[in-house]
Amino acid sequence: MKLERVLQYAKTLLTQTIEEGATVIDATAGNGHDTLFLAKLVGNTGHVYAFDIQQQALDHTKERLGSYASRVTLINDGHEMVTNYVAQPIDAAIFNLGYLPGGDHSIVTIATTTIEAIDRMLDLLIVGGIIILVIYHGHAGGATERDAIIQHVSQYDQKYVHVLQYQFLNQKNTPPFIIALEKVKAFS
Repeated sequence: MKLERVLQYAKTLLTQTIEEGATVIDATAGNGHDTLFLAKLVGNTGHVYAFDIQQQALDHTKERLGSYASRVTLINDGHEMVTNYVAQPIDAAIFNLGYLPGGDHSIVTIATTTIEAIDRMLDLLIVGGIIILVIYHGHAGGATERDAIIQHVSQYDQKYVHVLQYQFLNQKNTPPFIIALEKVKAFS
């Protein structure tokens, strides 16, 4: 057995969940790597909604998408505003929390809006769907967001949502880790 690195494991979970025709969300488009990956997974009949508050991130994402751009709606707004743009059920979502690599490190995700986005996306998520949070917490405010998210998702009723934490414990500094939320039953 070979343990997958955090980002590879996130892709494995998405690949196991997303099928042709799926509707998915990239909650933090960043430089477009996940948006492109999702656009390939959803195929010609699926769709990706990619959120970012920074126009620079959306510009990078648009450049990266190339011929896959028609499968993606780029949204210059916070991920907590998801229900203003997406009304249909979603199959999956991914967040990369922290700051835009190569961008302004003072612009970071924060716990209040991230938690609001997670809750809204859980309401949209189909049974069997997954939300992945890749948590980068080695920056100012990162530990606060990390702790608030862990506390919040730990409260979800296991009858409805399975919550997984995947991380390597013996890596130096503050390596990213994953929290994956799988919806196992519709909310009553």
